Amino acid sequence: MNKRTKTALRRWCLYGWTFAKWTMAASAIGVVCGLIGTMFHFGVHEVTAFRGTHPWVLYLLPLAGFVIVSFYKLTETDGLGTDDIIDAVHAGKRLPILLLPAIFFGTVLTHLCGGSAGREGAALQMGGTIGQCMGRTFRLDDRDLRVATLAGMAAFFSALFGTPLAATGFAIMVISIGVLYHVALYPSLLAALVAYGVSVRLGVEPTRFTVAVPDQSVGMFVRVAALGVLCALVSILFCKLMHGAGHLMKRIKNPWLRVICGGFAVIALTWIFGTDYNGAGMDIVTRAIEQETVAVPWAFLLKLVFTAVTLAAGFKGGEVVPSFFVGATFGCAVSPLLGLPVGFGAAVGLAAVFCGVTNCPVASTLLAVELFGAEGMLYFALACCLSYMLSGYQ
Repeated sequence: MNKRTKTALRRWCLYGWTFAKWTMAASAIGVVCGLIGTMFHFGVHEVTAFRGTHPWVLYLLPLAGFVIVSFYKLTETDGLGTDDIIDAVHAGKRLPILLLPAIFFGTVLTHLCGGSAGREGAALQMGGTIGQCMGRTFRLDDRDLRVATLAGMAAFFSALFGTPLAATGFAIMVISIGVLYHVALYPSLLAALVAYGVSVRLGVEPTRFTVAVPDQSVGMFVRVAALGVLCALVSILFCKLMHGAGHLMKRIKNPWLRVICGGFAVIALTWIFGTDYNGAGMDIVTRAIEQETVAVPWAFLLKLVFTAVTLAAGFKGGEVVPSFFVGATFGCAVSPLLGLPVGFGAAVGLAAVFCGVTNCPVASTLLAVELFGAEGMLYFALACCLSYMLSGYQ
């Protein structure tokens, strides 16, 4: 056997070992994320249903905030969040396993008592923690641990939303804007597919919407482009308000006092504007897209305020589902002015605002395809690209 043949054989053996290693590790990560993601999904669903039939739990929100902050202090995970998951990929930062129960418990309690937040912040943190911990179990090296962290993020996101392609794209793109982690593509996709299969098997229904997509025409593309531009402005407002609220609330140095004040502020806002803006608000998103109606044209602004106050105060959750709410209700409100079908405009608004907030145009387009179907892919891609370009790196 000559030297060239030996080199080729070693290379193919390395390829085979890499494939086997990641097939085993990503499958295991997908199973665990699928199981815990299913528990998390039903936990949030049940407490949301309980809040709907027992509205008095809203008045427990300040107490819930106090408990959340105390639990984070007890588990020594205070101050940890999605930025630390990103640091785990960039710099190999070690994630404490106690972050998993902390974010699980904190997010469920936030939803139970009516805080305005999503689920994906928890999904990224829990998924990333699971991925890294399982990577250490498989004795992966530092570089592979970072890939395992991304695979966990994709898997948990997929388990919650039933969108494995978007989850994969989001995980490998949101870490560094403009950089695609190709090395994590197969592990992340496999983990996302496995987690999706586990969650569906256990009864989690994938998030899907019925949308009538108009025929392609120059006029319709122009209208969709106009909506994409407007969504970029909404995305900038979304990010500015989130950051501004965070800086404002940090003036209250004591974290217990901060979260209690935030809880009372959400209660006051609910008294004034109603309960549509508590929790994740996926029912309002569905109403905007499929029933083509919103309570008031400025519903997107109210959701922005509710979410900014909730998260800035120290309650747990994420911004993706609130961005769905903001985009869908904004699209629903302005579509008649642009000559767009209302439900379709709400769908475009959802994808475009999500894109502007996350700076992930490819993942946002994939998300729209998985949520609404591939028929309107060109429309969604155009709106997402414009929103991404014009919103900058907010």
